[in-house]
Amino acid sequence: MSDFRKILVWQKAMALTTKIYNNSQKFPKEEIFGLTSQLRRSAISIPSNIAEGIGRDSKNELLRFLTIAMGSLFELQTQLKIAKNINFLKEEEFNNMYEDSREIERMLVAFIKKIKESN
Repeated sequence: MSDFRKILVWQKAMALTTKIYNNSQKFPKEEIFGLTSQLRRSAISIPSNIAEGIGRDSKNELLRFLTIAMGSLFELQTQLKIAKNINFLKEEEFNNMYEDSREIERMLVAFIKKIKESN
């Protein structure tokens, strides 16, 4: 499993990261080092950790990086809710990205379970 680009959960995480960047561009400029930065960093962390884990030589390392990706995903979901609560995101924008994040969550859970069962 050396080509992370072929992994669907990585592809979906990349697409969500793009949406996060596009939607956070309209956040207030004073948030560039606050919520905007936090959202972007947690989004970037998800596909990055999936890719890094796949690039490692062991299942234990892969599991470790997938778990980190899951933590970043939960962080992102929290930040999306905050952005919605303070009216930085419209309801439709929030729902779209949050549902994408939940799909990635289900895919990561399944991927982690599959790796654990193959040990």
